[in-house]
Amino acid sequence: MLDLTLAKLRLKEKNLTLSIVKGGKVLFETQSHGIIGLLQAIEKLGEKLVESSVADKIVGRAAALLCAYSGVASVFAVTISEEGRKVLEDNHVFYEFENRVSNILNYKRTDLCPFEKLTAALANTKEAYEKIKSFAGSARTSRAS
Repeated sequence: MLDLTLAKLRLKEKNLTLSIVKGGKVLFETQSHGIIGLLQAIEKLGEKLVESSVADKIVGRAAALLCAYSGVASVFAVTISEEGRKVLEDNHVFYEFENRVSNILNYKRTDLCPFEKLTAALANTKEAYEKIKSFAGSARTSRAS
């Protein structure tokens, strides 16, 4: 649990949105918002994420599915959704959290987060990763045009 403690400490002290630690070493950190940071970590680190510890500001269903897909050993969330908690439990990923909410909302707080909607019916972590990656790519492309 030392890795999780270190990840949590760095998340808070450096005002990050995501910190990933393994074997006492920081593997990845970011201040980017949303699921993008976790996707970037998966793209950059791949199998190095297996047995790592993740501290994330917000863990909903989509983020939990990505953590399970990556073989993460433990997760700390400042805020976790009920669905996120359930996914971590179903995939035997240890987790801690500060706040539990019913749902993760979009930036405007007017509806569910689009990634939560996208993954609502998904249980297969590989399928979830592919859909999230594709959806995030198309969302970035449409914002750039």
